[in-house]
Amino acid sequence: MERVCLIITYILAGVLGLCFGSFLNVLIYRLPRGMSLVKPPSHCISCGARVRWYDNVPVLSYLLLRGRCRDCGTRISPRYPLVELANCLLWLASVACFYRCGIGMVVISCIAISALIVVFACDLDTMTIPDSTHVALLLCGLAALLCDVFGVGVGIGWQARLIGMAAGLGFFLLLYWGFRLLTGREGLGLGDVKLMTAAGLLVGWQGLIVAVLFGSVAAALVMGCMAIFRRKRGGVPQEEEPDTDQKGGKDAEREGEDVPAKAFPFAPFLAAATALALFFGQEIVAWYLGLFI
Repeated sequence: MERVCLIITYILAGVLGLCFGSFLNVLIYRLPRGMSLVKPPSHCISCGARVRWYDNVPVLSYLLLRGRCRDCGTRISPRYPLVELANCLLWLASVACFYRCGIGMVVISCIAISALIVVFACDLDTMTIPDSTHVALLLCGLAALLCDVFGVGVGIGWQARLIGMAAGLGFFLLLYWGFRLLTGREGLGLGDVKLMTAAGLLVGWQGLIVAVLFGSVAAALVMGCMAIFRRKRGGVPQEEEPDTDQKGGKDAEREGEDVPAKAFPFAPFLAAATALALFFGQEIVAWYLGLFI
């Protein structure tokens, strides 16, 4: 019977993950711009045609339309099906990792993962992180803390979560003000500070170390590769040609249009590393400590 329940949970997580992933695309586009989540309905940004319900089926509609608007034929960004697939797969991973702890932790993980996906995409597009995602992550962390208190959590402990929240706030605030005082400019956004404060509550102080370490290393590697690439191009970043082939459908617009030319988004790396810490943080810490015992 338990095996049947597990299979049903996987099926529900997969289907709902795809459907909620479609809604995440709306959040990713509209939240940073302060738009209503309800009005106007999903439409092609190029021709204004309303997206029909059968053209809004996650992933499948994109494949059947071959990535084009049904009405005007303009290109739809592949980000839409990628977000839907990512949310689906990570919801399935939430079931795999937390089903043993009960459905409560599965739901907490799914909501947190979806919030991290929104953080990832919003910061990549606009260099801003909607405050609503921080609130969602804080609530997920608080719910996980309560699960630990009542003995149905993953065993991180409520003390470790509170220490993680304080450490995330203190460490990243120190980085923010330290860099600003030394250089006179911002090297880290307050959105990153809020993100890691919530992440500390969600994954605990040990998970926070994993998230900061992996996120920082990944960001440094990408920045290094970008610097090498620019040097090979002559040392001066060339301006990209404007994209005349607009992305249509599902409220699409040209992504990255609000991003300053020299800005580097750090939150996507922190968000991805926080997801890693959520799933495998305790195992990574145990493996590392095992090297010295």
